[in-house]
Amino acid sequence: MSDVLIWHRIHFAFSITFHYLFPQLTMGLAWFIVAFKILAVRLNDESYNQVARFWGRIFALNFAMGVVTGIPMEFQFGTNWARFSKFSGEVVAQSLAMEGVFAFFLESTFLGLFLFGEKKLGARKHLLAAIALAIGSSLSGYFIIVANAFMQHPTGYRLGNDGILHLESLRAFLLNPWAFWQLAHTMMASFVTTSFVIAAVGAYWLLMGRNTHHAQICLRAAIVAGLASTVLVAFPTGDRAGRMVANHQPITLAAMEGLFEGGPYAELAIIGQPDVNARRLDNPIVVPGLLSFLAYGTFGSTVHGLNDYPKSEWPHSVELLYYSYHIMVGLGTLFMLTMGISAFLLFKGKLMHSRKMLWVLMLAFPFPYIATTAGWWTAEIGRQPWVVYGLMRTAQAHSALVSTGDVVFTLLGFAGLYLLLGNIFVVQIVKEINRDITATH
Repeated sequence: MSDVLIWHRIHFAFSITFHYLFPQLTMGLAWFIVAFKILAVRLNDESYNQVARFWGRIFALNFAMGVVTGIPMEFQFGTNWARFSKFSGEVVAQSLAMEGVFAFFLESTFLGLFLFGEKKLGARKHLLAAIALAIGSSLSGYFIIVANAFMQHPTGYRLGNDGILHLESLRAFLLNPWAFWQLAHTMMASFVTTSFVIAAVGAYWLLMGRNTHHAQICLRAAIVAGLASTVLVAFPTGDRAGRMVANHQPITLAAMEGLFEGGPYAELAIIGQPDVNARRLDNPIVVPGLLSFLAYGTFGSTVHGLNDYPKSEWPHSVELLYYSYHIMVGLGTLFMLTMGISAFLLFKGKLMHSRKMLWVLMLAFPFPYIATTAGWWTAEIGRQPWVVYGLMRTAQAHSALVSTGDVVFTLLGFAGLYLLLGNIFVVQIVKEINRDITATH
């Protein structure tokens, strides 16, 4: 792999990793706001309105950061990945344009109405604004995922005589089965992240003796939603997404599991260290037959290993892919355990007084961000060496006339700017959390 290609990939990986810290919260948080507004209307309880307004302000800060960090990524398709854009732009740009024209404007318009129009709209219309905001947020995620799903499993296209891809079926492109399960898995992951963030704020308030009634509202909602989403992110959404990988990207599956020698009754690796040079998994702890069952539905199913394919077809970094995948799965298991214990204590009426568990919930919120980052790295590294699976290799996709120095220079500029923006964001979030939640309307 050329030096300039490595830097192009690092540049985009940095940009998208930082960007995704923000929309993953807004996609889940929007629906929590809807739930709080529904409870406020049904129970005629102003406390739920106050909680909804607070999380609306947090949503707005995340939304603003998502916009600021998302726009440069659009430009990077031209500045860093010009040949990819020329080859697949007619297809991929369809969903990106739809995201901007439909979802983004729906989301931004109703965010403004939600933040500033409550007195004019009244309770029920304000609830409708929250619902429209949530729909816009989810649609935004859907259209972006459709573009990514095409890169993972191309549908609805034809390869023209001019050597570029043309859209043949908008329906097949938008209803890509890969996109459906990827969206379901991503939305559940967003709910996991949101649940832990809301639980962390509620736990902090209780530990500090602030906004105690509102803290209990947040904790109850977060624990119930968190318990459900930590299960659903694994089964069925994660399981079905994994089967899509098994059926359409078998080399990726083998690399994710560190499986070099394939065959029936394939083992699922719980722990191990892949040694690519020796083509083996060191110090493994495995469950016999489970990988065959999870991938293809029977314990005797054959799972192909990396040795069944030429090394030129392997992902560029088997080790990074393997560890990213196992970090995601390992943290997901811990999330189930954390939310399960919290739900038990909540059911017993002990959670609000259990300082140890409140400390755990308060300190746990960064880990879903780590898990979702590892999940996206798994998807993107696993697709290699293809930028559009089976159609265009990553080595053919970057901008040929942009030098290594240009890429490194702009990467340093992005890093400095995002560091500044990140610090401003954290300061504003802390200010919001430390405000009296009943003081604003």
